[in-house]
Amino acid sequence: MRLAVRLTPRGGADRVDGWDRDDAGRLFLKVRVRAAPVEGEANAALEALLAKALGLSKSGVKVERGATQRLKQVEIAGLDEAALHAAFGTPDAWSQSGAR
Repeated sequence: MRLAVRLTPRGGADRVDGWDRDDAGRLFLKVRVRAAPVEGEANAALEALLAKALGLSKSGVKVERGATQRLKQVEIAGLDEAALHAAFGTPDAWSQSGAR
């Protein structure tokens, strides 16, 4: 499964902040990590955080596109939509609760 992620490096904590949509209505997962965006450290922290949250090995989560950009495409091996929503909730639940 390919997942759009907006990463905030040096975010003070390693955590998933929920779902959001860009101006065009495209869905993405908001994530922050403590690591700095230096030499791939923030991307590695993102991969590790998502793998842990999803109960997968680190090798199953890979930043495929956008390595130097804030919005990234992450490839997650063996993940289906049900497991994704079990780990991070449904996009509708985040928007209805007002979480941002």
